[in-house]
Amino acid sequence: MERKIEKTVTGFSTVDGAGVNLVRVLGRETVEDFDPILMLDSFDSQNPEDYTAGFPLHPHRGIETISYVYKGKMVHKDSLGNKDAIGDGEIQWMNSGSGILHEEMIPEADRLLGVQLWLNLPQKDKMSKPSYHSIGREEIPEIPLDGGKLRLLAGKYKDYEGYKGDYLPLNYYDIHLEPNQSLTLHMDSENSVMCFTLLGKAKIGDVEVKEKTAVKLSEGDSVTISATEEKAQILYMESKALHESVAWAGPIVMNTEEEIQQAYSDLKNETFIKDHPDYE
Repeated sequence: MERKIEKTVTGFSTVDGAGVNLVRVLGRETVEDFDPILMLDSFDSQNPEDYTAGFPLHPHRGIETISYVYKGKMVHKDSLGNKDAIGDGEIQWMNSGSGILHEEMIPEADRLLGVQLWLNLPQKDKMSKPSYHSIGREEIPEIPLDGGKLRLLAGKYKDYEGYKGDYLPLNYYDIHLEPNQSLTLHMDSENSVMCFTLLGKAKIGDVEVKEKTAVKLSEGDSVTISATEEKAQILYMESKALHESVAWAGPIVMNTEEEIQQAYSDLKNETFIKDHPDYE
């Protein structure tokens, strides 16, 4: 059965961090529909004043943050001691787990283009050991298609394999299609599937979707994505819905309000960073 669009979201312009202009596409209002993806922020600017203030040191608990910088640069530092930079076409993947402090600074570039996802952690893994991994261009298979290409950012595509996170499965594709070309994808009928039109409009199923738009798809085992008269770049994300309660306050996402209060108490009392393996 072919999947259909169930929900369409274009988001809104906002400012986050120390003064980064972005479009918040998914957020609190879309948690249930797009489960397990909590947030999707879209960045697209040729004006460094929009983003060079960056995201100074801040906490996270209970989520994985996945930043895909298709154009531009991002520099990461965290309380685990990681210092890393990614550039055009690369990814930063961080499991905040039981608690991490990190910063993301964005140097000036000709263009900043990309997205950041917040992927929810299952309740049983909320207090897992934090970790960080960058996915360089050499780790990302680039698969030729008839009329385009597919960059396998994470997960699997046919016989190809990319980076795999430790918790929820995620098939994450960057699909490039030439004008009037299409790609049919097949998946488990119960998986949670969404797409985001990063550049250009596209047809998903039989519906035309404008640029910078997220769509959640119905259950089914296939979907056809097509470019129109222009080139299109579409991000495809497939995972497993958690169907768990969500308590969300700022950079902390847990399952209950009591857990949120505990997180902020930990921050206040300087006990936010946990000493594993007690929290394995």
